[in-house]
Amino acid sequence: MAVDIVLGVVLVISGIILFALELAHPGVLLLIPGSILLVAGFLYLLFPDFLLGTPYGIGVVLLAAVVATLIEIPYYRWIAPNHRPMSTTSSGLIGEVGIIIAPVIPNTLKGKVQLKSEVWSARADVPIANGVRVRVVKGEGVSVTVQPIEGGAPA
Repeated sequence: MAVDIVLGVVLVISGIILFALELAHPGVLLLIPGSILLVAGFLYLLFPDFLLGTPYGIGVVLLAAVVATLIEIPYYRWIAPNHRPMSTTSSGLIGEVGIIIAPVIPNTLKGKVQLKSEVWSARADVPIANGVRVRVVKGEGVSVTVQPIEGGAPA
């Protein structure tokens, strides 16, 4: 009987660990196996004859999997809502507003601009200091051409 208790406890603890990992790193899809292990572990600890001796025990474990799936889908939609995909081409950035993070020197690619979470090489016809808000007017290769925005002085 001690081996039976150990197995049940291992199943429950494994399920709890999977739930904790899912909370620590959402999107790993561990809710379903965690739910199955928890239900199976508790059934094994509380009603071992029901789990192993009848077809209903397996049915309850399968029901736990279905319920976990039905809960997991809206959960992942909530933690990862739909949004615009990140721009991966410089021409897709035209019109975006960003902040200069490395001074722009005319006719060079030394300047850097942060556009949302991306950093791009920036060029301009005029020098632009750090912290100035700019708008992308052209995209070319791995760089963007920017212009200072009125009132976009360094913060």
